[in-house]
Amino acid sequence: MAGDERNSWRMMGNYLSLGMMLPLCTLIGYAIGYFLDKLFQTRFLYLVFLLFGIAAGFIELIRQLSKDSTGRGD
Repeated sequence: MAGDERNSWRMMGNYLSLGMMLPLCTLIGYAIGYFLDKLFQTRFLYLVFLLFGIAAGFIELIRQLSKDSTGRGD
């Protein structure tokens, strides 16, 4: 019984981290692009890095979900 409860908490923690990962990757990508735009005095790098952040978030989301669907766990 205690092992099942521990496993449930672990799964809940994993999925909560997934819910935060996509917005954080997006925000970090945007921030990097914004500061590079300020540094190089351009107007397009924020968009490029925003897309990189979104892509990185989705890639990690798909990796984690495919790992969970195969039953490998941590």
